[in-house]
Amino acid sequence: MGENRIYTGTATVVKNTGSHYLLSELPQWKPLNAVVRGKLRLSGSTATNPVAVGDRVEYSVPTDAQGEPSDEATITKVLPRKNYIIRKSTNLSRQCHILASNIDTAYLIVTLDCPETKWPFIDRFLVTCEAYKVPVTILLNKTDLYRGNEELTARSGLFHSIYSDAGYPIMDISVLTGEGIDTLRDECNRGGITLFSGVSGVGKSSLIKAIDPALDPKTSEISDKYRQGRHTTTFYEIYPTSGGGFIIDTPGIRGFGLVDIGPEEISTYFPEMLRVADNCRYKPCTHTHEPGCAVLEAVENGTISPERYMSYLGMLEEEGKYR
Repeated sequence: MGENRIYTGTATVVKNTGSHYLLSELPQWKPLNAVVRGKLRLSGSTATNPVAVGDRVEYSVPTDAQGEPSDEATITKVLPRKNYIIRKSTNLSRQCHILASNIDTAYLIVTLDCPETKWPFIDRFLVTCEAYKVPVTILLNKTDLYRGNEELTARSGLFHSIYSDAGYPIMDISVLTGEGIDTLRDECNRGGITLFSGVSGVGKSSLIKAIDPALDPKTSEISDKYRQGRHTTTFYEIYPTSGGGFIIDTPGIRGFGLVDIGPEEISTYFPEMLRVADNCRYKPCTHTHEPGCAVLEAVENGTISPERYMSYLGMLEEEGKYR
C-alpha cells in the first residue's frame, strides 16, 4: 500500500465557469480541473469572482493509496496580481466583477457601426485600465464598412484624432479584408497574455479565430432589431495560440461602471488631462469651473477633445449610475 500524499504547485487560471476552474502551469498547456477551497471563497472579497481568469494561484492535488493523483485540484491561495480589469456588475449593484488579471496587453475592440460602441463605455474602460495599470491598445474593427461611406470615414478620422492625441495606440482591423490581422497576430504570439474585450457584437471571437484558425470561440450574428450583438461567449477563458501566446476571450459587455475610483482621481486617469493639470491655478482642481484651470483652457483651444471631456463630466456626475 502506498501513502496518501498531497502534491502542490503554482498555476494560472485559464477558465472560470463560475464554480469550477481550469488551471495550467503556463507556458505549458496541460489544463487541470480545480475547485476553490471554501475558506478562500468566503475571504470577504467584494468581487463576484474572488478567483479570476489570469490569476496565479497555489493549488494542491491529493493522491490515492496507490500514489495516483486526483483528477481535480483545490485552489488554496490567490497570489498577488500585477494588474486586473474590474467593473461594476450592473447599474445599481454594489457588486463588482473582475474580467481578468495579470494582463500583458488589453485590446479594446471598438466599432463605429453594427454595433456602435458608445463613447462613455470606451472612456470608462480606458480609465479602468489606467487605474489598474493595464496596457491597452484600441482595435478599430470592421473597417471594411467604411469604404464608400463618407460619414463612417469621417467618424473614423475623428476617432483616430481624439484617441491618438490622448496617447492611445490604435489599430485598424478587418477580418473581412485582412487589414491589420498579420500585425495583430504577431503581437499576440509574443508569449504574453492578451485580453480581448468590448461590447457584444464588435467581433471579438471572429478576430481570435482570424489570428489563429485552430481556435474556435463562439460567434454570433448581429441582431437587426437592436443593432447590437447577442452574447455568445459565456465564460472567461484563455486560449493558447499556435505561436506561443495566450488570448483571453471575454463575454460581451453591455455596461462598465467604475470601481474604487474616487471623483478626485478620475482626471488623473485621462492622460491628456494629466499632462496639463499641474498648470492649474488651484490645487486640488475639479476641472469643472475653477478660474485658471489648465484643463478647461485645453478643452477650449482643442488640445483636449470635448468628447473626452464630456465623458469625464459624466463620470463625475453619474458614477454608479452609468449602464
